[in-house]
Amino acid sequence: MASKTQSHQLSNGLVVSGDPTTPSTTTSTHRTPSFSLSSLTRITPPSRTPSQPNSGSGPQPAQLHPTGLITSGPLPSPTPSNPPDPNTGKPVYGSAVTNMGKERVGYEVKLSRGIMWVFGVVLFMGLLLGVFLTIAVKKGIILVAVVSVSGSGLVWLGWNCVWRRRVVLEFVSRFSDTELRAAVDGQFVKVTGVVTCGSIPLESSFQRVPRCVYVSTELYEYKGWGGMPANPKHRCFSWGRRYSERYVADFYVSDSHSGLRALVKSGYGAKVAPLVEPSTVVDITKEKRDLSPNFSQWLADRSLSSDDRIMRLKEGYVKEGSTVSVMGVVRRHENIVMIVPPAEPVSTGFQWLRCLLPMYIEGLILHSEDSQTSEEVLPV
Repeated sequence: MASKTQSHQLSNGLVVSGDPTTPSTTTSTHRTPSFSLSSLTRITPPSRTPSQPNSGSGPQPAQLHPTGLITSGPLPSPTPSNPPDPNTGKPVYGSAVTNMGKERVGYEVKLSRGIMWVFGVVLFMGLLLGVFLTIAVKKGIILVAVVSVSGSGLVWLGWNCVWRRRVVLEFVSRFSDTELRAAVDGQFVKVTGVVTCGSIPLESSFQRVPRCVYVSTELYEYKGWGGMPANPKHRCFSWGRRYSERYVADFYVSDSHSGLRALVKSGYGAKVAPLVEPSTVVDITKEKRDLSPNFSQWLADRSLSSDDRIMRLKEGYVKEGSTVSVMGVVRRHENIVMIVPPAEPVSTGFQWLRCLLPMYIEGLILHSEDSQTSEEVLPV
């Protein structure tokens, strides 16, 4: 006759077979493990100190950089802004930043040397013929007519020089925006959108505006009848540029139509034609000659004397988050969309009704209409 199997109920309600064991029993060979059904579904997360890095060999989670790019691995430690050179006071950037310095603007009227020679010869022959006919016919009206025609030609050239910046701005505004997603490789496009700094953000020289993609600080001086010129080409009764700092780096622009973001290759010595109107941050006149400590230090860092000169300090920049228009050539490499400078200058075309010659723009066109706090002029 089989013996009756004893059973007992554990404290958690589970009924098991065998004799109940007491907590003091420690010499038995086999020990019944104590567990509960709730322990089968409870997962204890591994403890981790927040300061300890993940030492596992698995894939690292995606990290969001300040530029908005999603990359793997830890975020880089923030680096301070580029310190200025102790000798010159200029910010020190590497070759990745284009130093525009005192380069001329990236747009101008380009007339071939042959056309200039023909125009000069025709002007000289016209004056010579007018003088000869005046002497032969003894009528001064002929000379007056020739001089008037020649003067009209000179006025026409001056008219084109005065209108050149406005012609370029009208060309940029008339050019239709391109949907970046539909642009093909090698197409000349205009993309309008919000800019984001690349790997090297810039900082303005005087106001110290951080996280910019383009910065410009220029010192101008007024020359009257006497005084020292600001540069070799400075004429009397005009403003001349004495000192200039202009930098531009690679940045991103998000197309406002498609949302696609492109890398604008404006660094590494690329040709750029910036259309950014600077604001006057310091204005030294005959009535106001007292210099602020900041402006005095800025001049001293760059070994610039103030003397009794009439000066203006202008600063312009394109800050991260600004809306700009970029014109260039699309280049596609795998999943990366880039906008690079065109190989040849871009022409604005003739404007016959206004007697305007075509302007030729060299390099990338960077246009920004955002205000530069032009009303906030620092007291001096």
